[in-house]
Amino acid sequence: MRAMWKGSVSFGLVSIPIQLYAATENKNVSLRQVHEADGGRIQYKRFCTIDGAEVPYAEIAKGYELPDGEMVVITDTEMADLPLPSQRTIDVLEFVPLESIDPIQYDRTYYLEPQKNAVKPYIVLRDALHKSSQVAIAKVAVRQRESMAVLRVHADVLVMTTMLWPDEVREPDFPFLRDDPPQIRPQELTMAGSLIDSLAEPVFEPEKYHDHYREALEEMIEAKVAGEETTKPAAVTAKADVVDLMAALQASVDAAKKSRGAKSTSEESDEDEAPAPAPAKKKPAARKRA
Repeated sequence: MRAMWKGSVSFGLVSIPIQLYAATENKNVSLRQVHEADGGRIQYKRFCTIDGAEVPYAEIAKGYELPDGEMVVITDTEMADLPLPSQRTIDVLEFVPLESIDPIQYDRTYYLEPQKNAVKPYIVLRDALHKSSQVAIAKVAVRQRESMAVLRVHADVLVMTTMLWPDEVREPDFPFLRDDPPQIRPQELTMAGSLIDSLAEPVFEPEKYHDHYREALEEMIEAKVAGEETTKPAAVTAKADVVDLMAALQASVDAAKKSRGAKSTSEESDEDEAPAPAPAKKKPAARKRA
C-alpha cells in the first residue's frame, strides 16, 4: 500500500501526525473495450462541443450548468482558494456509540498509520477508543471534498470511514408506504422467524463467501490463454505518428512553395509581358449631304 494523504488527527489539544491508506481495493477483473475484429483498443478523446477541437487536459476546467443552459466556469486556482480548514486535519468533534450510526451513511474506509514520531499518542488514542466502546465523529477533507467521518479500531489499527452528509441520503418515498398495510397473520410471522433462526449464525464470517462470477471469468480467461485464443493487435508506435506528421508537414511545405512559386512566376510574367495600350477608337466619319 502507498500513502495517499498525510495529515493529523486532532482532538482537544492533542495532534497525532498520520498517513492515510485506502483500506479496500476493487478485485473486479479489468476488461477493456476493444474492436472485436482485431482486438484493437477503443479510445475516447476529449473534444469541445462548440469548436470541435480536441482539448488537452491542462485546458479543462470545471463548470456548473445553470437551468437556462448558461455555464459557470470554475478554474482549479479558484477551487484551491476556497476555504477548507479540515484539508490536512481529521478534526474529532464528538464520541458516540457505533450502533447509533446507520450504515447507509458509510462511504469509503481508510487505514491510519502513525508517523514515526507519533506512535505513542496514536496507541493511547487507539486503546482509549477501544476501551470506551465508542467511535469518534470527525470532519476531514480528502480530494477537495469535506466529509464527516467515523474513527474506530479494527485489527489494532485506527480506521476512518467517510460518511455521506444527511442531505445526501435519499428519503424512501414509495406508494406502498402511504397505503394501509396488509393484514399479517401471526402464523406468517412465526414462519418468517423460524426461517431467520434456521439461517442464523453467532458471528459474520466473510471468508465463507466467494465471488463466483469473478472466479468463472478468470477461469475463462486462463482457458483462452492456454488454448492460445488470443489476439495481438497491430502495434501503433509513436515513431509512425512522427513519420506521418513529418510527411504531412513536408507535403504542406512543398505545396506552399509550389503555390508561392507559381504565384511569383505569374507576377513576373505579368510584369515582363505587359499588354500594349489599346488603340484609340476612331470617330465615325460625318455623312455628306446630298
